[in-house]
Amino acid sequence: MENLSNDCYLSIQRNAKGLFKDRGSKFLAFAFPLTFEHEVKLHLQELKKEYHDAKHHCYAYRLGIELPQYRVNDDGEPSGTAGRPIYGQILSFGLTNILIVVIRYFGGTLLGTSGLINAYRTSAKECIQNATIVKLVSQEIFSVLFSYVDMNAVMRIMKEEQANIVEQNFDTACSLKANIPKSKYARISERLGKIEHVTLVRNEPMNKY
Repeated sequence: MENLSNDCYLSIQRNAKGLFKDRGSKFLAFAFPLTFEHEVKLHLQELKKEYHDAKHHCYAYRLGIELPQYRVNDDGEPSGTAGRPIYGQILSFGLTNILIVVIRYFGGTLLGTSGLINAYRTSAKECIQNATIVKLVSQEIFSVLFSYVDMNAVMRIMKEEQANIVEQNFDTACSLKANIPKSKYARISERLGKIEHVTLVRNEPMNKY
């Protein structure tokens, strides 16, 4: 697992697939990058619609950096034989903001507990190895509202903190929108807060390559 700074994490760049076969059973693995938890349900609905003839749609996901959320689901397989092995591969590769779903087509021969664990683990691993793993930087997006007389002070802070300005409007009432690595947000917030007529609005966090 790669050593990362507090702002960085590993995920996958785009959707990926994997395949594993054992004694007639076929395991189709699908990996998706995640931003929000509700996306899990959407991906599952699409896969269950397309692969409606499969009995098991097992999955695991991990979301977040500082206090990541996760869930595993065996979807009818014996407890601990599907979701946990999938999740174990997510952890093994040091990934977050990812969902992996493994769909099983039964081949007529029982694989046993160890066989199932190996199949779900291997198919998830195959899927991750087929993905493009990227290092992302967790950023905060924020807006600053200020008067024209405070423009120089605000812009000096933005420059010194190396904030990336994406929108700006300089008029009687000025505003700008910018992003900055998450670890720097508290400091820039404190500095801007010392200017009497400046309002700072925190927006949604973002990911950046």
